[in-house]
Amino acid sequence: MSEPQLSIRSSKARDLAHSLSRRTGQPINRLVELALERYDQALRDGKIRYPMDAVWDLAAEDRRHIAPGTTSNHDEFYDENGLPI
Repeated sequence: MSEPQLSIRSSKARDLAHSLSRRTGQPINRLVELALERYDQALRDGKIRYPMDAVWDLAAEDRRHIAPGTTSNHDEFYDENGLPI
C-alpha cells in the first residue's frame, strides 16, 4: 500500500514550500505538518479571528450604549403611504 498523499494545486503554495525548504533544510512535508499543527493550535486557542468577528464585537459594544426600550422604528416620520412627512 502506498503512503497517503496531499496534493495542493497552488503555485504560490508550491513556491513558498520550496523556498522555506531551502531556507530551513526541512522537507516540505514536515513544513506542511508544522504549519497545519500551528494553525490548528491557534484556532483552538482562539488566537485566530476572522474579519466578521470584529464587526460583531463592534455591534456588541454599541449595544451596551443603547438605552433599554430604544427601537429603530421611525414611523412618526412617514405618512400612511410610507412617504416622508
